[in-house]
Amino acid sequence: MKNNQIPFASHSKTFNARFQLVNLISVILFFGFGLCFGMILTFHLKNVSFNLQFTQFSLSTDTEIDNHGVFSSPPPPPPKIRLENYIHPTEVMHDLSDRELIWRASMVPKVAQYPFDRTPKVAFMFLTRGSVLLSPLWEMFFKGYNGLFNIYVHSSGPPSNWTEPEVHSVFHGRRIPSKDVEWGKVSMIEAERRLLANALLDFSNQRFVLLSETCIPLFNFTTVYSYLINSNHNFVESYDLPGPVGRGRYSSKMYPTVKITEWRKGSQWFEMNRDLAIEVISDTIYFPVFQDYCNGSCYADEHYLPTFVTRKFGGQNANRTLTFVDWSKGGPHPTRYLRYDVTKEFLEKLRGDMNCEYNGKSNQACHLFARKFTPHALDRLLRLAPKVMQFNP
Repeated sequence: MKNNQIPFASHSKTFNARFQLVNLISVILFFGFGLCFGMILTFHLKNVSFNLQFTQFSLSTDTEIDNHGVFSSPPPPPPKIRLENYIHPTEVMHDLSDRELIWRASMVPKVAQYPFDRTPKVAFMFLTRGSVLLSPLWEMFFKGYNGLFNIYVHSSGPPSNWTEPEVHSVFHGRRIPSKDVEWGKVSMIEAERRLLANALLDFSNQRFVLLSETCIPLFNFTTVYSYLINSNHNFVESYDLPGPVGRGRYSSKMYPTVKITEWRKGSQWFEMNRDLAIEVISDTIYFPVFQDYCNGSCYADEHYLPTFVTRKFGGQNANRTLTFVDWSKGGPHPTRYLRYDVTKEFLEKLRGDMNCEYNGKSNQACHLFARKFTPHALDRLLRLAPKVMQFNP
């Protein structure tokens, strides 16, 4: 009986041992599977978390949430500053002081060769007491020649004197920051320097002509443009005049910067090239003397430029003005032309003065412009201009 029970116990122990081994292997396999699953799950969750954070970051950079919780696009980046912004400013209004403006305009590139295709332009600078009264005539003069000129208007007096031209006008948006000007005072020179400085900001401007609201052109645009651009000289009238209205206006307080033998007189209506324009606005020697001592009956506008140009740049000056003015009747103001004065014969006479030298050649036109024409003469000027001045109709 005992012998029969021994095999049964032996088989039972063997079975238990095998069952425990199977259990151990199962536990090991289950543990290994769990470990692998855990590692895979952990890696996957990290990936999901990173992607979620990256997506949130992308959303935060691409959109913004306003006060109402609504997503909105961020403002566009600021426009890049191009070379065009420096060399061809389109807006003439600014908040620069005169000192800041002149400092900026007096900058001259050291590299002589331009990094762009430069078409030289003429800067037409109008010094007025209000709107440009004869603007319809000038509109006719400028028609068809965009890209060859720029216009600048310095208008003094109360704001009511100035009426902004219509959008299609060449004068629209061309009024520069202006200040009050008193006739015959230094403020007249300050206004001229302000016009020059604003015009110098455009690097394409090569010639600079000063005009008033009563000026008219005597020739068509192509003739005027060619005459100015191809000239080897500046046109600043300058002469020595004894007597009370010449040397009699000199103040000994200007000595020694300005000597009486250097004192000159001339018309304020000038035309000059870019180099001289830069020298005029950059003058810190002669101009302050005129500011301090050319007051009252000195009439600074008739003496500053003639004296300064003759003293410093006389060899490049033609010593004449391109603007015709009739002083034959005497008095403090020149002849004014009304409607009945404007005839075909009269305009042809103004154009026909061919007794001046130009680039070494004699018998050339003396004047390109004329003043003083009143608004009452405008209708006749508009009617005669296409025929006499050969304007575009």
